[in-house]
Amino acid sequence: MDPFKVDIDEHIAWLTLNQPEKRNTMGAAFFDGLITHFTHFDEDPEIRAVVVRAEGKSFTAGLDLVEAGGILSDSSAGGREKMRHSITHIQDSMNIIEKCRKPVIAAIHSHCIGGGVDMTSACDIRLATEDALFAIRETRIAIIADIGTLQRLPHIIGEGATRELALTGRDFTAQEALSMGFVTRVLPDREALYQEAGRLAAEIAGNAPLTVQGVKEVLNYSRDNGVYPGLAFVAQKNAAQLPSEDLMEAVGAFMEKRKPVFKGN
Repeated sequence: MDPFKVDIDEHIAWLTLNQPEKRNTMGAAFFDGLITHFTHFDEDPEIRAVVVRAEGKSFTAGLDLVEAGGILSDSSAGGREKMRHSITHIQDSMNIIEKCRKPVIAAIHSHCIGGGVDMTSACDIRLATEDALFAIRETRIAIIADIGTLQRLPHIIGEGATRELALTGRDFTAQEALSMGFVTRVLPDREALYQEAGRLAAEIAGNAPLTVQGVKEVLNYSRDNGVYPGLAFVAQKNAAQLPSEDLMEAVGAFMEKRKPVFKGN
């Protein structure tokens, strides 16, 4: 059973975590579903932005510990190798969000715990409601966070803040997340949250698709490889991409004082 619901509207894919009765906890079907859906989002030229949101009282309560118990209980050599394979597969489900060429906006309400921080750290933009509550909770249950938080969060909020939150495992509020730069906006309620997420997604989708995708790719490459390799990479990208039909459309629209219509060519 797919733990997600997908709606496509005006070049925007809305991916909804849809197991409210389980507080959208993350099990095998969840991780497999992320890979399936984000592969489709990446490949579909009609999709230009993705919004991740959730049904129910919590955005996500993190890893489904009941389901994970079966793997954790096997301490044999074979069991440990199975665990390693499972961890790398789950890592792939988070990596694919970051590698998706389409920008991804996380619209977070209430609890975003453990794996929820891993998942939203892989997104490009994070918005939250005032009641949102975050935690790198793995530390408090004797697990090292292993699917992306410790690798991505320092680039978003800095080393000091990441170390405090990861070493204590404490809860932090939406306002703290805003002050650290983890989220860029805090909204009063879910209605306002989804309205703002949709507005941002539409603004992104209104730009030239290949340019937007190139900006995301260059940002990720520069973060991982440094300033000068990043400059060389973007020079290569623009040399390969310019001029484009969308660039000519942008120039024409400017001259004619109208809104450009981009087609991704």
